[in-house]
Amino acid sequence: MKSNAELVRLIDDLKKTSYEHKAKIWKTVAVKLEKSLRNRPGVNLSRIERNAKNNETVIIPGKVLGSGDINKQVAVAAFSFSDNAKKKILGAKGKVFTIRELMEKNPEGSNIRIMG
Repeated sequence: MKSNAELVRLIDDLKKTSYEHKAKIWKTVAVKLEKSLRNRPGVNLSRIERNAKNNETVIIPGKVLGSGDINKQVAVAAFSFSDNAKKKILGAKGKVFTIRELMEKNPEGSNIRIMG
């Protein structure tokens, strides 16, 4: 049982949005967030830099960590960010969102890649 009330609400809302908009991506993110913290490892900026395309939107069902550099303009949505990661993404003219913000902005889940 999850003790973080915000996380529990987010998981429920992701499943509801997935069902209402027939968008499997939100169900996939919800399932990944349901896993224990140990099974949701952080994703470093170097991995996002290596795997994301310029101007792409990526979602991290966990925490974004600041190790490495990022030079691409990517929109990154995650459950949480380290302060350093946030600064580096914004410094590269990228965007930072919570998973909830991205879900509300793009309920169909189109043109989003899951990493992590």
